[in-house]
Amino acid sequence: MEIYSFTGPSGTGKSTVALYVADKYNIDAFIDDGLLIINGQKKAGVSAKFEKNTVTAVRRAIFSDDAHCEDVTHAIQQTPIERLMIIGTSDKMTRKIAERLGLSAIDHFHYVSEFRTQNEMDYARFVRLTQGQHVMPLPHIQVEQNFFKRLIKKGWDIISQRGKIGETTLVRPDFQYETIDIATRVYTELIRHELEKQAIIAKVDKITFDAQTVPRFHATVQIVPTTLHIPSELLAVQQHLFTCFYEHFTYYPLAIDITIKAVYEA
Repeated sequence: MEIYSFTGPSGTGKSTVALYVADKYNIDAFIDDGLLIINGQKKAGVSAKFEKNTVTAVRRAIFSDDAHCEDVTHAIQQTPIERLMIIGTSDKMTRKIAERLGLSAIDHFHYVSEFRTQNEMDYARFVRLTQGQHVMPLPHIQVEQNFFKRLIKKGWDIISQRGKIGETTLVRPDFQYETIDIATRVYTELIRHELEKQAIIAKVDKITFDAQTVPRFHATVQIVPTTLHIPSELLAVQQHLFTCFYEHFTYYPLAIDITIKAVYEA
């Protein structure tokens, strides 16, 4: 059995990306937060996300409990697995898990930064910090509702060129104590306010906001050019908006598109 390690800092989207990684390398099973998942289905174990505090969650994830460890070890031994991936926050953690489960040395090491941009990871951290959402790479019908008091809902179908490769579920564990609800208008009003400060902008007609993945904005404006180089002026405006947004939310939006509705003479 080939052993893969897949690591990255907490909150950077490892559990979401894991299904793509498994598909890319034809990995049929993986260990994530105390669970053994085979072909997108829970086979054995208990998720660390069911724990009441971060200390016990970490202990669950590294199989400190002997009964939990034996349950997953037995399931691995009884199941024909060609490739197994261990997900963790560091190489040290995945090596420790491999040792606890009696597996051979890890053959391949991969990192979330190979599959996500820095900005995508920054956005994932922001969502974790503000909304307290954690992703489980399982269909929501396999996640026990009674473990989560505040949030459990279907995430996304994960699709590759070969079709659907799995599903995710969004949960908010009990150890995720505080969250911040940021209304859409907070984002759009920031963009509107900064646009209206720009000399070239005569009027902001409309701003739309799409947050299916990393947020994207579209602004419809009327302008009064101050030079003959309108594209350069608008590019400077866009760059200002990107910088301002990052200063407030610590990640960049995917795009800030500007449509010119009317042009007036100065």
